[in-house]
Amino acid sequence: MNDKRPLILVVNDDGITAPGIHALISFVKSFGEVIVVAPDKAQSGMGHAITMNKPLRLKKYGTIHGAEAYSCSGTPVDCIKFGTKVLAKDRKIDLVVSGINHGLNSSINVIYSGTMSAAIEGALEGAPSVGFSLDNHSLDADFSGCENIVRTIVQFLLDIPRERRYCLNVNIPDISKEEIKGIKICRQAKAYWDERFVERQDPFGDIYYWLTGDFIYLDEGENTDVWALKNNYVSVVPTQSDLTDYNAITTLKEKNEFVQ
Repeated sequence: MNDKRPLILVVNDDGITAPGIHALISFVKSFGEVIVVAPDKAQSGMGHAITMNKPLRLKKYGTIHGAEAYSCSGTPVDCIKFGTKVLAKDRKIDLVVSGINHGLNSSINVIYSGTMSAAIEGALEGAPSVGFSLDNHSLDADFSGCENIVRTIVQFLLDIPRERRYCLNVNIPDISKEEIKGIKICRQAKAYWDERFVERQDPFGDIYYWLTGDFIYLDEGENTDVWALKNNYVSVVPTQSDLTDYNAITTLKEKNEFVQ
């Protein structure tokens, strides 16, 4: 490894063969030395899961756009741990880049996202981090319109002092680059999934269930990621691992019903 160039760790949750990560590698390779660790199969919706009850396997995948690439039998967060603790050896990762995810990770979806959990884990390991998602679930998605956005944000994160350790959730509308109005710094929109299980029967007569639901948007604010995406902006939400409800601390102390 060349110690003089920034060391960039690229991960995803869609798996090592997903077109999104191949596009991402091609966009960031000129910024420094790139190592890639991605799940050996799709791990969407895994959130911040880590593997603790079975062995993990790391295999050399080859090179992708000239970058050394490995597949991991675990989760996206496992991939970060391998990248920072095994493959980087004695070096610190200068930037973690996750994605490009096939499908958005806006609003409440960030909680379930393996893409963003990998980015958050990167920040916990001390590196500025970013997760990129495109509003297109297809394996045939066109990621070319993401290039300028990715390069702009990666350059920003490499230029700022390392101790800031921003973790950014970047969602990109699936429109041409000419239609994109710009980049908006946003907050996470208030929304939830109204979920239900659909009961089905397999050819052997056994019952199984398929999770489905509707996305319920509760937020009319024009400073949210959902609003930005609907209005042809790229949304950027600074994200953190601290889930403390600070307003509730004050309220509970005022109640003083069970606080000692």
